[in-house]
Amino acid sequence: MSDKKIKSKNPVFVIMRRELRSYFSGPIGYIITALFLVINGLLFFAAFFLQNRADLRNFFSMLPILLSFFIPAVTMRVFAEEKRVGSIETLMTLPVREVDVVAGKYLAVLLESLIMLAPTVFYVITADIFGSPDYGPIIGGYAGAIFICAAFAAIGLFSSSITKNQIIAFAVAMAICLALTFVESFLIFLPDGIVTLFSFLSASVHFGSISKGIVDTRDLLYFISLTALFFVCTVRVEQKSRN
Repeated sequence: MSDKKIKSKNPVFVIMRRELRSYFSGPIGYIITALFLVINGLLFFAAFFLQNRADLRNFFSMLPILLSFFIPAVTMRVFAEEKRVGSIETLMTLPVREVDVVAGKYLAVLLESLIMLAPTVFYVITADIFGSPDYGPIIGGYAGAIFICAAFAAIGLFSSSITKNQIIAFAVAMAICLALTFVESFLIFLPDGIVTLFSFLSASVHFGSISKGIVDTRDLLYFISLTALFFVCTVRVEQKSRN
């Protein structure tokens, strides 16, 4: 990536395209996407054949859990691998700000996550052919999926920025995503005074609300705030490492 190229084009989009080329130039991106689709396909067609139900309830109910594993797999290499091989130092010597680097990489991993999700539209087509699905929850489910992908991508990016080890980056991101996904399950064990707070922290609660077609500003605020928090934290990590 030359100085001339950085200066002549928006650095965010230059970095984004660089990341996308790197991700899809090897087999890892295709393997992650294939595994994601196979598992989701099993969930959808299990309901279709075993329960004689042509809908996407199983798919959307398991989506936050699956994304807690697969998005960290997408993001784990983004900063960690560059720090391991030393190419991040070269990138940071170019005329780009840390926020541009983080924004470019974030847009790339978000697009990679949405590309992974896109083929699941086939399930909607199948459900429409063999049944009469309610499109309200389907549209809401995909809207919620976009928001949860955005938040988990930011978490994964942050986790990758704090280590040179991809496995550690994956484990940290997965742990945070799973904690946010399953916190709702532990509400019954918490004192009444903090149940409301921990309920608000649950990604599953907010995803479930959006997937029902309910537009609530609290759900939008949750995902936007979560995404912004980890994005800013990643920028701060990179600023400190540059200094």
